[in-house]
Amino acid sequence: MDRSQKADAVAQLNAVFGEVGVVVVTRNLGLTVDESTDLRGKMREAGASYKVAKNRLAKRAIEGTDYAGLEDFLTGPTALAWSEDPVSAAKASVEFAKANDKLEIVGGSMGSQVLDEAGIKALASMPSLDELRGTIVGLLNAPATKIAQVVNAPANKLARVFGAQGAKEAA
Repeated sequence: MDRSQKADAVAQLNAVFGEVGVVVVTRNLGLTVDESTDLRGKMREAGASYKVAKNRLAKRAIEGTDYAGLEDFLTGPTALAWSEDPVSAAKASVEFAKANDKLEIVGGSMGSQVLDEAGIKALASMPSLDELRGTIVGLLNAPATKIAQVVNAPANKLARVFGAQGAKEAA
């Protein structure tokens, strides 16, 4: 990799750090190509990205960003996972690490808030942004549904009374 390629890689990573909501640092302990491909696919499905980056270049890329606290985690064979949604990358990383012991969660960061391994696992247990949106929509729809039921209840009861009265008279 020549200097211009390194400068491009640093610039790309720096742009990523300016846009994302969470970065997870993982340690690869001998992942095969197939396992790495599988991991990248699961990351894409979750709306996250995964990249093996040279530690020195990653350290240069985080300089001057909210993710500067990640520097201590960037030792050894590491890779970075990130997403705009603060939960997606953490959830995909933790789920893959549970199934494959060759991937180890080292730590991460949500902006300037540095998280250790336990913090990333706690973040992964939270509902995603889409799940939270669905819950909020459900909560907003529930009162409207209940109001419609209450408004229609007297009419339904009257209809039953008239129906029962009509059945008595017919008998």
